[in-house]
Amino acid sequence: MGSSEMSWKSSSADYEKDDNAILPLLKPYRMGPFQLSHRVVLAPLTRCRSYGHVPQPHAALYYSQRATSGGLLIAEATVVSAAARGFPHTPGIWTQEQVEAWKPIVKAVHDKGAIFFVQIWHTGRGSHTAYQPDGLPPISSTNKKLSGQCFMPSAVDYDDYSQPRALRTDEIPSIVNDFRLAARYAMAAGFDGVEIHGAHGYLLDQFMKDGINDRTDEYGGSLENRCRFPLEVVEAVVAEIGPERVGIRLSPFGFHFDSPDSNPEALAVYMAKALNSYNILYAHYIEPRDKTPRITVETQESLSSARKAFNGTFLVAGGHTRQSGMDIVGSGGADLVVYGRLFLANPDLPRRFELNAPLNKYVRSTFYTQDPVKGYTDYPFLVDLEDDASEKKPDK
Repeated sequence: MGSSEMSWKSSSADYEKDDNAILPLLKPYRMGPFQLSHRVVLAPLTRCRSYGHVPQPHAALYYSQRATSGGLLIAEATVVSAAARGFPHTPGIWTQEQVEAWKPIVKAVHDKGAIFFVQIWHTGRGSHTAYQPDGLPPISSTNKKLSGQCFMPSAVDYDDYSQPRALRTDEIPSIVNDFRLAARYAMAAGFDGVEIHGAHGYLLDQFMKDGINDRTDEYGGSLENRCRFPLEVVEAVVAEIGPERVGIRLSPFGFHFDSPDSNPEALAVYMAKALNSYNILYAHYIEPRDKTPRITVETQESLSSARKAFNGTFLVAGGHTRQSGMDIVGSGGADLVVYGRLFLANPDLPRRFELNAPLNKYVRSTFYTQDPVKGYTDYPFLVDLEDDASEKKPDK
């Protein structure tokens, strides 16, 4: 098929290309030390294809397909320790073997001229004893059990989430250190930076959200206390690799994994202002309207107050289309727009946006399978579609 090549041979005459000024999504942007050629960012997308939690060679093709010169890619959520796991075959970055496995993947992306960050992750109570060393309970801010079922290590079976154990105050520094070491290992693997996963009901979000956190120590109660642990992680990672290589993902308005908050706007703004103290590179917020993985719910809530409060680069994600992405960048609501499902199915998404070309449809059933090709590296590029069409044309 030739989809492994990032070769864009399509003529702009083939599609309805905008005749006016450069599209907002395609304008260059300076993000700290990195010069971006466009504003279309690959989201961190769990793909469950890192067998045994070790990144695999097929990931080099997957990521390099989506790499463009001056484009920003964020690698899938990558666990910071054996105890941080909660999904089958997700990559890790806590061993030297994993670091070595990441190196050729990072090189493949850099060979295309792209900037590559990795999202570092702890699932907290979103786990099961089957993932935990010695079968111990998963940790959290609370001992309240998560509803629903966990995708088991077999990648076939499901079981109820295990009863978590609330972290003791004296144990929190060791988890902070896991994130710090993961950032160090990310640099050793060649990544340009890390994105701290503080969203979607995982460990750091379990501390920030008052719908989960029921602690009575200095990590619970007030907004300041609930945000203390995530900010300690930020501080440690910044000290390890420098603020210009650190981003964070936040979902104050979300309630994925039973993670509601009674005042999400206050949380969004508090974190934005607090993060300014560390001068980190970017903040990546999930849009309020993106309420569930499958249903978009419109709301009057917005990220405008957090956008105004944060001094660095502001990224947004939440089911954006080409038009909504252009609108939010054009209006100043965000600097960069993060795309997940559309980028998954369209490895040449920035080019398709430029040409206003048709998009491949994503196949949800292959999102989390273990096949190294199907639904992973076999989505066609525009050039592939054109080649197929030309082959089907009858000779004159």
